[in-house]
Amino acid sequence: MSRNILCVVEFDRSPEVVVERAAWLASANGCNLHLLVCDPITDFLGDSYVYLLESQHIANSIRVYQDEVLTELVATVEKAGVNVEVSESTERKVAEVVRREADARQPMYVLKGAHYHTPTQRASLDDADWDLIRDLDYPLWFAKPAAWQEAPVIIAAVDPLHAHDKPAHLDRRIIETARAIAGQCNGTLRVLHTYQRLDEIGLRATWAFKPMKLPVEEIEAKILAEHERALKILAETCDVPGEALHLLPGRAYEILPAFAFEQGASLVVMGALARSKLKQRIVGSTAARALDHLHCDVLVAHARQGP
Repeated sequence: MSRNILCVVEFDRSPEVVVERAAWLASANGCNLHLLVCDPITDFLGDSYVYLLESQHIANSIRVYQDEVLTELVATVEKAGVNVEVSESTERKVAEVVRREADARQPMYVLKGAHYHTPTQRASLDDADWDLIRDLDYPLWFAKPAAWQEAPVIIAAVDPLHAHDKPAHLDRRIIETARAIAGQCNGTLRVLHTYQRLDEIGLRATWAFKPMKLPVEEIEAKILAEHERALKILAETCDVPGEALHLLPGRAYEILPAFAFEQGASLVVMGALARSKLKQRIVGSTAARALDHLHCDVLVAHARQGP
């Protein structure tokens, strides 16, 4: 993997915050920084079918403003002693542009801004963020406009029982990545694993099976013990101290945002699987569901990346 950081600059997604985070990562890892400016709006305004003098004037005004912002961003990066280059794209399919640039540069990280997604965007999976979560072969860092703490908390969200076909090496990579970032910023590592209790599992089971009396307490104890054992083995494998481990009942996409907020986390590192659009539409993913509700940055490690 090359010593590059790819930073996607979108002027409606806190570009100053995204570039600042990317410049810090580039400096901490001795990387070059490539700013990929994605702005399909001005191209749309300039299209013949919306051609009006007013639209051209608006497009030109936007370009002037964006050039000024970009000049300031580049100056900030260069002042930090990071080598920076810039390319621009007005293509409408942002995810395709990002994938193409990433494949050409093989970056250590791809950074992108994030904002709230409407239910329609989440359901249709047409948004570039969902597309990249599903199908980008490089660590994808969503930067949010929240200040990092002086000694930030970095959360590694793991699944040691490998539910939903997640490979074992993904959890190790999540922990190693989170620990490396914590070490670079004098941060603290927290490892979180969530599990579903019997009442949540049983509710779905009654859809297909006739309810029957179950030894609830015994089964609950077995479920908890199984998850505790799996998390302990993962911790021993990755040399994670016991005080950094957290095991909480509930669905990950519901528990994770609350836990991150309670811990004052600056970054959550989590995994994602490659799925077809149809399967993703039906199953969904924890990363996609949690992204909107996490107040902090999110770093997505892809299951197809090497161990």
